Amino acid sequence: MKIIVPMAGRGSRLRPHSLTVPKPLIPVAGQPIVHRLVKDIAKVLKQPIDEIAFVLGDPAWFGDDVVSSLEDLAKGLGAKASIYRQDKPLGTGHAIMCAEPSLSGPAVIAYADTLIRAQFDLDPEADSVIWTKQVANPEAYGVVKLNHNQEIVELVEKPETFVSDQAVIGIYYFKDVAVLKGKLQEILDENVMNGGEYQINDGIKRMMAEGKVFKTGTVDEWMDCGNKAITIETNERMLGFLKTDGDEQLIADSVTLDNANIIEPCFIGENVVLKNATVGPFVSIGKDSVIENSTIKNSLIQTNTSIKNANLEQAMVGNHVKYNGAFTSISIGDYSVLD
Repeated sequence: MKIIVPMAGRGSRLRPHSLTVPKPLIPVAGQPIVHRLVKDIAKVLKQPIDEIAFVLGDPAWFGDDVVSSLEDLAKGLGAKASIYRQDKPLGTGHAIMCAEPSLSGPAVIAYADTLIRAQFDLDPEADSVIWTKQVANPEAYGVVKLNHNQEIVELVEKPETFVSDQAVIGIYYFKDVAVLKGKLQEILDENVMNGGEYQINDGIKRMMAEGKVFKTGTVDEWMDCGNKAITIETNERMLGFLKTDGDEQLIADSVTLDNANIIEPCFIGENVVLKNATVGPFVSIGKDSVIENSTIKNSLIQTNTSIKNANLEQAMVGNHVKYNGAFTSISIGDYSVLD
């Protein structure tokens, strides 16, 4: 089994944080989004992963340190890491085709701006499985249309009339991804574009037209990381899941507490110092950060950051930040100083 992960975009909706760190690498509950996504997919698949192919953008943003972290991620799952580049933002179908040498055999394709919680078995009768989530407002999403056999027969974008309540979340399984590759190559050769981009949906529609069987795999939880507010909410939900699971150590042994209180669930990284502070619930703090004379809840603080004299809620603070003040719902990118 292979996992193909297009992650070339930096994420304009998550600025200022994605100005210095690509969105898939922003940590949620202590781990980069893409790391958590790939690990969770591996759990759902319940079978060995042979290769993980990452499609990255500009090396200026996705440099050697990013490549190294992704190689370590793949190695930790017993897989080979393959690194590809998408030099122009020409859409989802184009991004997949940038990994053309890896497009053979069974594979999952997943876009690295979402997190999931799921337990299901892949349907062995299906040529493809499109992962979906039941939503209350399907008119806001791309949804699947099902026939009487519960097979997907159409993809409908933001339907004005009810089609189904199963929203497409951007994760796909293909029994043989080479079939999709062939259809996407046709799309490229014929220059079939939607919104100025080559889309995976156009390849999928051609597979459906040839009678390929598509089924749904419904996830229990679907968590987006599209902007600051949603990312903080995702951090909160993920911390709750991790606390219940009990599989990860969320508070490092090296945390220093000096007249400080942690209200769980929280993630507190290595060598964090909490002095005269109350932290939590639902706070993530990256390694080597210092929180002093402050109260923080429902917030996401990254690494090597100093926060003093603050009362923060619904805050998102980047790496190497120095913040001293009384504002509450803040969004501060890397290397900022606010005294």
